[in-house]
Amino acid sequence: MNKIKVLFFVFVGVSVLDIIGIIFRIPILIQVFKPLILLLLLVLYAVSVSKLNKLYVLALIFSFFGDVFLMFSGESYFIIGLISFLIAHLLFIKIVINQIQKQSISKVIISTIPFLVLFLGLILFLKDFLNNLLIPVIIYGLTICTFGTVSLINYLSTKSRKSLLMLIGSIIFITSDSVLAINKFYNSSHLFEVIIMITYILAQYLIFRSMVYRIKNY
Repeated sequence: MNKIKVLFFVFVGVSVLDIIGIIFRIPILIQVFKPLILLLLLVLYAVSVSKLNKLYVLALIFSFFGDVFLMFSGESYFIIGLISFLIAHLLFIKIVINQIQKQSISKVIISTIPFLVLFLGLILFLKDFLNNLLIPVIIYGLTICTFGTVSLINYLSTKSRKSLLMLIGSIIFITSDSVLAINKFYNSSHLFEVIIMITYILAQYLIFRSMVYRIKNY
């Protein structure tokens, strides 16, 4: 078994242990294994490609910091975590934009509408519960929906497996963040906490697969 496969199984094992920690409310499992998920994905990426995409490496690093800060309670930690993920999403957007060639206005409009509707619906649903976090959440929401939009534009342009993986990853990431927002600001649920982490890990992995699509070792 080569090192890529070994790292992949370690990544899966760590992710499962973190999810078990969430399901059974075992803080030590979450504290130990949650920060390792993105670090392992970063190492897995580094050994899977001959040339690193620096933007993607930075996106993983900021995602790691976002994970760490969101492990703590308190509005300050939440805002710092939000900023970390905001930067990560801006980097994801830049990565996808770099792959897009000139597109028609119609494709841009078609790609924008579903994510804009989702964004407006979620903000209208949560606005009365956001209080002083309304503006930061709006900025973050627009950013993640932009990630989905550019990913859809890219997929409609190429119809490739690589762009499909990125699109599905972005949609699942948006789903994870939407559930997180509902869980934090509207109705806290243990089930939501489990869904958030499962979808988050899956989204990050699909984006990773898009970045290493031509690697066939696992």
